[in-house]
Amino acid sequence: MLTQTTTRVLEPSDLGAALAVLESEPVANAFVTSRVQIAGLDPWRLGGEMWGWYADGRLRSLCYSGANLVPICAGPEAVRAFADRARRAGRRCSSIVGPAGPTAQLWRLLEPGWGPAREVRANQPLMVTESQSADIEPDPLVRRVRKDEMDVLMPACVAMFTEEVGISPLAGDGGLLYQARVAELIAAGRSFARIEDGKVVFKAEIGATTSQACQIQGVWVAPEFRGRGHSETGMAAVLRYALADVAPVVSLYVNDYNTPARKAYRRIGFRETGAFMSVLF
Repeated sequence: MLTQTTTRVLEPSDLGAALAVLESEPVANAFVTSRVQIAGLDPWRLGGEMWGWYADGRLRSLCYSGANLVPICAGPEAVRAFADRARRAGRRCSSIVGPAGPTAQLWRLLEPGWGPAREVRANQPLMVTESQSADIEPDPLVRRVRKDEMDVLMPACVAMFTEEVGISPLAGDGGLLYQARVAELIAAGRSFARIEDGKVVFKAEIGATTSQACQIQGVWVAPEFRGRGHSETGMAAVLRYALADVAPVVSLYVNDYNTPARKAYRRIGFRETGAFMSVLF
């Protein structure tokens, strides 16, 4: 018997069904789940459309289409449907990111029309922990960044982004959107740093947050302080805050070629549970 499938843009009334899909994989979907829980499914508030793939009348898979294109709980048939819709709409995203399998298939289908990409990061291990390591003492000087320290933190954020992504976040709109995001995280108490003599030594943020899981991002150590263990003790401090104040599961994903970071995260207590993939334009 043939399965009846369809794909459409979800509406605010579809929120409950969308959240059920998202929450079926709370760690992998934390980024999109956190946005949907705050903004709902209205494209204006969400910052993009949420596409839904239905099989026999039931919502099975999602794809967030905004600044990022993110396949969610998507099997091969759903990925093909999302690729067809994305081709018709044309590329409006700056990246495709998500679990490695579906994202790789999505990129294979889109690359002939959307390529070439600026960079493809095919294997970014997803790392998870539910507990603090007893082997690494958290840095007592890592703390929440205050609102009046925005000007101190911003150069470190720009340096981290440029180093990680390969382009400056100040390009295009002069960095207005990026600065707003940094300010939002500071205001929410989710930006952490070790600051000495007005200079950031270490920084990281708790980006996506839900009641089930959260995601650490933007980990950076000033170049002149690297090799001294700040990434381990700093991350241990951020992990302590995350587990105590935010969610019972903490995750992050890292480039597979960043061997020192992967080793450091494992020493802190993270383990690799899967992989993401990013296609950067």
